[in-house]
Amino acid sequence: MQESENEILRRVRKIEIRSRGLSNEIFAGKYHTAFRGRGMSFSEVREYRAGDDVRDIDWNVTARSSKPHIKVYEEERELTMMLVVDVSGSRLFGTTDRLKKGVMTEIAAVLAFSAVQNNDKVGCIFFSDRVEKFIPPKKGRSHILTIIRELVGFRPESAGTKISEPLRFLSNVSKKRCTAFLLSDFMDSSEESATLDDALKIVAGRHDLVAVRVWDPREAELPDVGVLELQDAETGRRVWTDTSSRAVRRHYAESWLRRSAQIEHALRHNRIDTATVRTDSDYVVELIKLFKQR
Repeated sequence: MQESENEILRRVRKIEIRSRGLSNEIFAGKYHTAFRGRGMSFSEVREYRAGDDVRDIDWNVTARSSKPHIKVYEEERELTMMLVVDVSGSRLFGTTDRLKKGVMTEIAAVLAFSAVQNNDKVGCIFFSDRVEKFIPPKKGRSHILTIIRELVGFRPESAGTKISEPLRFLSNVSKKRCTAFLLSDFMDSSEESATLDDALKIVAGRHDLVAVRVWDPREAELPDVGVLELQDAETGRRVWTDTSSRAVRRHYAESWLRRSAQIEHALRHNRIDTATVRTDSDYVVELIKLFKQR
């Protein structure tokens, strides 16, 4: 059922109070130091020195001079943060006191308020199996509240998921390097792994891409509660399942592990820092771990 205007505003205010508090207490002072290559612009090319990052090698200059050269960047005063948020049907799942949607919304709000406190711009891309909405980067509290309001009340046209679509869109719409947070449950069974891997590789090469994967414990393990009718939130397909069968529960768990391994491999292969958040755990702990590892 669609929320009323007043209900949405109340939720936005509640999220704002919690998110601003967390940003002040936890991420103050850690925000800028957490992001590699943040707000960097090209400065010059110089010869490679021991200890330089090989990822900065300028191959064209290296080929012409026959000596390795690297691109040197200088930090700009502004950072642009892009929130790439999954609004597909599966985000409405949750068997604890929170849906995946609620967790993603709060994490996005905390990150956005951290950016605002540092006078940086924040933009947002909502996606399903297509780009549903694009909010261009801007500064200021009122802009962040607009984003949070959309996160709370937005109704997508499609229920499916295709992560490569918003990544391609980000590459086209954001020519300047930014820090992009991809918030999703990564339940994208329809997309070829090679397609997703290519999209991740392209974006991670141009931007500082960070993945935040949100999942519910019931997605990893079925309870033994007899015969259940399960429905796919994205396709609408229904199936009757005998959860009292050990073979059924084992197959379900193995499918989850297999899919998780594929996701982790794709992210690790493209050197994308990742936070994994359960709906029944404290996302703050995972965000702090993410900040510390960067």
